[in-house]
Amino acid sequence: MWGSWLNGLFVGAGLIIAIGAQNAFVLQRGLMHEHPWWVATVCALCDLVLIGAGVLGLGALLASHAGLMQVARWGGVAFLSWQAWQAWCRVRRPSSLKADGETRPRLWGVLMATLAVTLLNPHVYLDTVIMLGAIGAQQAMPEAFVIGAAMASFGWFYALVGGAGWLAPRLANPRAWQAIEGGICAILLLVAWQLATAPLSAA
Repeated sequence: MWGSWLNGLFVGAGLIIAIGAQNAFVLQRGLMHEHPWWVATVCALCDLVLIGAGVLGLGALLASHAGLMQVARWGGVAFLSWQAWQAWCRVRRPSSLKADGETRPRLWGVLMATLAVTLLNPHVYLDTVIMLGAIGAQQAMPEAFVIGAAMASFGWFYALVGGAGWLAPRLANPRAWQAIEGGICAILLLVAWQLATAPLSAA
């Protein structure tokens, strides 16, 4: 049991703790105080469901349907490009970059954006459903592997939000916010470009 759990914990952490669109989005929500704990919870729950589904065999089914991956690819490209544009607009208006703005977006809208940035990325399915699913299915106790991977996901996203919450009040200079938003914009555009150009293969 413990071997499968440790494998899930470390393999899951290795795939989840990487600079990408989802992590940039979670960090951004944490810095802006836009329902960050809800965002982290939704991201971690999505990972739990996707990893569990992969271990149960969904990964092989998904890998055989290229059309579904293409829909996710171009939906993800469009959504990430739009998010990058929003970040760039905030860079151009430094007066609007504050840790706790007067207007806070509705929870429902933030959660929908979280689901979009999570589920409209085919590499999420390649990493969690197909790759982790294949590894987990080979474990002595696949359910322990899923629990370990899910714990890595919850721990990472909550740590990311907590770190952003600690950092946000210390960023009083608009220039710092411009640098952060500019970096997030660049990451989102890079991921969008990778989605548009990379072959969607689980091999």
